[in-house]
Amino acid sequence: MTNLEKKGLLPARRFPEFQYKAEWQVKTFKELFTIGNGRDYKHLASGDIPVYGSGGYMRSVNDYLYDGESVCIGRKGTIDNPIFLTGKFWTVDTLFYTHSFKDCLPKFIYAIFQQINWVNHNEAGGVPSLSKTNLQKIKVAVPKLDEQRKIADCLTSIDELITTQTQKLDALKTHKKSLMQKLFPTESETVPKLRFSLFRDTKEWEPTTVGKIADLKSGGTPSKGNPEFWNGSIPWASAKDMKQLFLDDTIDHITRTAVDAGAKPAPAGTILILTRGMTLLKDVPICILNREMSYNQDVKALKPKKDFNGRFLAYLLLSCKQRLLNLVDIAGHGTGRLDTEKLKALSVMLPQPAEQQLIADCLSSLEDLLTAQSQKINALKAHKKGLMQQLFPTMDEVDA
Repeated sequence: MTNLEKKGLLPARRFPEFQYKAEWQVKTFKELFTIGNGRDYKHLASGDIPVYGSGGYMRSVNDYLYDGESVCIGRKGTIDNPIFLTGKFWTVDTLFYTHSFKDCLPKFIYAIFQQINWVNHNEAGGVPSLSKTNLQKIKVAVPKLDEQRKIADCLTSIDELITTQTQKLDALKTHKKSLMQKLFPTESETVPKLRFSLFRDTKEWEPTTVGKIADLKSGGTPSKGNPEFWNGSIPWASAKDMKQLFLDDTIDHITRTAVDAGAKPAPAGTILILTRGMTLLKDVPICILNREMSYNQDVKALKPKKDFNGRFLAYLLLSCKQRLLNLVDIAGHGTGRLDTEKLKALSVMLPQPAEQQLIADCLSSLEDLLTAQSQKINALKAHKKGLMQQLFPTMDEVDA
């Protein structure tokens, strides 16, 4: 037994009623619970019992493997996403489940599972894998049951807040999607289903093409072998950055030397659309630059021509996502490609500038709500992470 195991551990913060209670004790997972193996479910009929794999819910069947509270972790594939289950469920053979808890609460163990860097326990060079034998040897620190319950209840309340706020975010996303379907005409329509009262008695939208309302320019990728081109102050946008509509910054940055050597700059308000990459097989990323940036060779910049609202154009393209996806073909090595000429020729309907502005303002306001809601969720997650770091001894201490 090590000195660490003899003396026990204490977290940085304890609830007042436990301030002078017994120290936490170091135990292995094998001492705390039993790890069960999932099983194949294909022989089971459909039902109302959920089946889970390492990636989450899969389907529902008519039998269950376990009934009660359990913490699950992937055995193979996704190994870094612990799942807390309660009630009747079935797990497949790529997911371990826990049962027969001794002197510990399942929700407390779930909190511990969320702190472990599971990748460090990976035992495979290819598909990530965990073994039951090594999982059983992992050491953790645990207090008495009453302190476990207090900690679990505290963290569960934060999880419930995160869930509630996430549901609100999802509702806003659904509302935005529904609103966009009504604010833009379909291919067979000349006016949208929903029109602001100011424009209900005005003329119909006019047909045009993307190429007639915007200039398209190709991006460029500075040589990766020239260190003078990289780690500068100028944002350089690529597919990995195009995950939100309004882009404020990028992961990679280039230098003024790279721009002088031919990297393409784009002013604030420019619309970027990905035209080459594996992402195009399932999505067509579109974003608006909030500041001047440069951009990747697999990206096209769209600059609205005179009298065309840039934000409206971005939302117009977003409303055409499925049509854009239908234009994507397969280039070499299975890479998706959105041909520039096809993009230019894409037919769209266009209202007068005043109506463009009002639609853009409406959707931008909704976008602001989505951003604020996402920030609220991120703040709650950061609060929970910081609190967990104080409520538990560090894993490095336990493993010492």
